[in-house]
Amino acid sequence: MPEVSRREFSQQTLASLVTLSLLETLFQRDAFGEEVKPLAAQWLAELNQMGLDVKGKKLKQVEWQSKVEELFAKVDLADLLKFIEFEKLVKDVKFKSQGEVSLRPKFPAVEGLPKDLVFGTQVFALKKDRSVVPHGHDNMVTAFLILGGQFRGRLYDRLENGPDWMIIKPTIDREFGVRESSTISDDKDNVHWFQALTDNAFIFNIHVMSVRPGKTGRVYIDPDGEKLSDGRIRAKRLKTEDAYRMFG
Repeated sequence: MPEVSRREFSQQTLASLVTLSLLETLFQRDAFGEEVKPLAAQWLAELNQMGLDVKGKKLKQVEWQSKVEELFAKVDLADLLKFIEFEKLVKDVKFKSQGEVSLRPKFPAVEGLPKDLVFGTQVFALKKDRSVVPHGHDNMVTAFLILGGQFRGRLYDRLENGPDWMIIKPTIDREFGVRESSTISDDKDNVHWFQALTDNAFIFNIHVMSVRPGKTGRVYIDPDGEKLSDGRIRAKRLKTEDAYRMFG
């Protein structure tokens, strides 16, 4: 390798120090924030419009799923993390021994972002082997975007409903990594179950409730139920505490 003179070495070192100092100053002053905020706000505004459209029946629920997954694939993850102040949000998180910790990001006031979003948001934080336990949804559409770590994601179609059971059929069972997403609705992949495979695993969640008039919410089940023909499973409905005790 060519020799570097003392003068050249000093100049390179000084340039590096100046660059580092400048970057630190910019971050302290949030100089990047003003560029990031409009981009992330536009992304969230598009999600909001899709939520309005699915509630207003301009979009079918499966169409909402496809469009949200397309939009999730386009998001600049670094921008989103900065926009929701991710590092600050998870800095002092106390992971649960069962299930997920639900954190509520606060969006800054930015031009182009509606003040009252039609969808709810949260960040799920899990330690290794903990789960967002298996459950379906009544009258909701929801989406997951992996922010950190690895998960095993299992999804099921919900085929029939009984007083204390539902018939489900597996549709997806694979690992999900950072930037990957999944969606569910009343019509497709209604049941999901995400288990953290690594420490400090995080999911960004959005959910549009009451897509149509009527009750809305989670329905916990045991997917390890009676095996039926054609891959179907008779899954017992569970109380919340039982679902977390068994799968959390």
